[in-house]
Amino acid sequence: MKKVKAIVLRAAGINCDMETEDALELAGAEAERVHINRIIEDKKLLDQCQILVFPGGFSYGDDVAAGKILANQIVHHLHEPVQKFIDDGKLVLGICNGFQVLIKTGILPGNGQSGGQDTVTITDNDSNKFEDRWVYLAPQTEKCIFIEAGRQIYLPIAHAEGKIVTKDEAALESLKSEGHVAFKYVDENGEEGPYPINPNGSVDSIAGLTDTTGRILGLMPHPERHVRPTQHPHWTRLKDKTDGDGMTIFNNAVKYVQENL
Repeated sequence: MKKVKAIVLRAAGINCDMETEDALELAGAEAERVHINRIIEDKKLLDQCQILVFPGGFSYGDDVAAGKILANQIVHHLHEPVQKFIDDGKLVLGICNGFQVLIKTGILPGNGQSGGQDTVTITDNDSNKFEDRWVYLAPQTEKCIFIEAGRQIYLPIAHAEGKIVTKDEAALESLKSEGHVAFKYVDENGEEGPYPINPNGSVDSIAGLTDTTGRILGLMPHPERHVRPTQHPHWTRLKDKTDGDGMTIFNNAVKYVQENL
């Protein structure tokens, strides 16, 4: 099988890079944590991998706004190589703080094609506090390669700024009509609802977005924190579970690269 190589981006304040590296390796990839300064110095590092992951944490202390400083580094120092990476058909995943970065660079929702950075943002939770709980996610698209269509998954969240908002109703309708909604927060029966089902007050219960190609995914919940069945809060009651639900994200990414790149 073709060896899949992935870069897990590091920067000051990011704290989920090791778990993300582990999840990618469990899926069969060769993953490496690389500091953003190394990529700025040697942009050809991106040519050597097929998956780029912006992991969770609090990059640069979330000063100014969550993910904003790291996003500015991407925009001002790595715009062209990252855009080439995307244009080459490779995969990008942003988790929690990484999702915030993808939004604030304009990579999501439409990879710059729909002016996403001007119409969508992520802000403080309605609860005005850090939310640390498990949530159910229902997929909303079949085009995103990271997602197993029709499979509801259960993942943990850990964020204070996770509320997805749109500029206006027209921007929300554009997200839906153009197929950018990847996941919604739901209950165990697959139904949308108020807090805590929707843990941050995101518009239309949106938990994740994808781009026009389906090769970029950003989501607030943490798939890397549920890759083994023993990480499930009720793991002793589970039957016939070999992987945690988060593995579907990483397995699908590695499989896509093996079959298409």
